[in-house]
Amino acid sequence: MTADALPAVPVEVAARRPPLDYYLVLKRRNDSTSTDTAEGIIVEEFTRHHDFSSRGLDSAGWTPDADWWSSASLSRSMRTDPELLARVVPTTRPEAASIYRRLGGGRLPDEAVLRTYFLDHQPIAATPPLRLGPAQPPAGFHERRVYRVLFARDLRAEQVASLRALWRTPADGTNAAAASGRLDKHATTSPGTCGGSAAPWPGVST
Repeated sequence: MTADALPAVPVEVAARRPPLDYYLVLKRRNDSTSTDTAEGIIVEEFTRHHDFSSRGLDSAGWTPDADWWSSASLSRSMRTDPELLARVVPTTRPEAASIYRRLGGGRLPDEAVLRTYFLDHQPIAATPPLRLGPAQPPAGFHERRVYRVLFARDLRAEQVASLRALWRTPADGTNAAAASGRLDKHATTSPGTCGGSAAPWPGVST
């Protein structure tokens, strides 16, 4: 018996998602930044366009008395309210898991489960790509764009080195076109981790 071959159906393979960003919320009582004063946890994830510019922000928070909740307004306040900004510190997943367990939450859920708590999405307004210089792209590229990555605080030297390694940028490259793959280390400095290191507050690419 013979049968016609079935048509090939393309299968979409999901790209590996970057890890979530974790923050500790410290108590108001004193000026200490010790994790011993943590009273809650916030988890965030930027959503991206196909060109990796940011299109939105998802977040969820946890406190012992309220369990898990989601609030776009809190994510905005983390970037605009000086008092809250001073109380929110970036952390790693292992440290967040330790604080979660210490505060009575038990085992911190896997990231796939944490994403189900993202119920209040914060859209980020899209802007046209910033185009500088000649429109003709370099050889091997179909267009030229310039992106800015904003950070709320200055990066430490090892964090700049980590970014250069991730972006394959030359150690002495500054103030060059983005098409050359160079990092402007004097750029204006938005909250979280970057490239797996504890860089302060990942910003919005525009």
